[in-house]
Amino acid sequence: MGAFLAALHFLTIVPAPGDHQPPDVDWWRATGWYPVVGLLLGGVLAGLDWGLSLVWPESVAAALILAAWVVLTGALHVDGFVDSCDSLLASVPRARRLEILRDVHAGTFGIVGAVLLLLGKYAALASLPAAMRLPGLVLVPALGRWTMASAVTIYPYARPGPGLGRKAKAGRGWQPLALATATALIGCAIAAWAGLGWGALAALLLSAAVAFAVAQWMQARLGGLTGDTYGAICELVEVAGLLLLSGLAYLELGQ
Repeated sequence: MGAFLAALHFLTIVPAPGDHQPPDVDWWRATGWYPVVGLLLGGVLAGLDWGLSLVWPESVAAALILAAWVVLTGALHVDGFVDSCDSLLASVPRARRLEILRDVHAGTFGIVGAVLLLLGKYAALASLPAAMRLPGLVLVPALGRWTMASAVTIYPYARPGPGLGRKAKAGRGWQPLALATATALIGCAIAAWAGLGWGALAALLLSAAVAFAVAQWMQARLGGLTGDTYGAICELVEVAGLLLLSGLAYLELGQ
């Protein structure tokens, strides 16, 4: 359970029991539990959405759900996305990009990127019918964290020296990614049964494609990936998944 609790404590604000500075090998094993944490997070968001929709219109409920999404994750991945925008979009040498990733201040690229990201998530959530929004809220966070686990396993770490991203690569082997992939497939099956149908499989395939394309581009710019870029990949996969489901709902309603 140490690896699961490490993942839960790292990815959410939930006060998980146990050692919050576990051995490096537990950080490696924890990546396999990332999608499980995503499913739990998605279940909480779906429950909140159901309750909020009884009191407020869908547009207001969508804004509150998005706020809860950011709060429950401690804005961890949004912060990584902001830093990644500032670093990767800057016309500077590779070494300087790595320095920007460590800078705690947000620049223009990061602020604009965050606004567009949250706007895209809000618009997609507000447009989804309840029959798709609830299973979508369960599935999308799991897919985002599955791609994080994939990026940790597959791509080299860009920065020398210590860091949480390097701790996640402390082990050897593909066992955590196998667990993460199995969890993502289970979540996909549950979402398909709950109302998404083939849209769940489409979201899975799109998540893999987006994560691969973004990770390849990031590696070309940085020489590898870092903790911030893992979070950015998660955010981009989540918004892509929500936009896909929104598009499928629009096409279905238009027929």
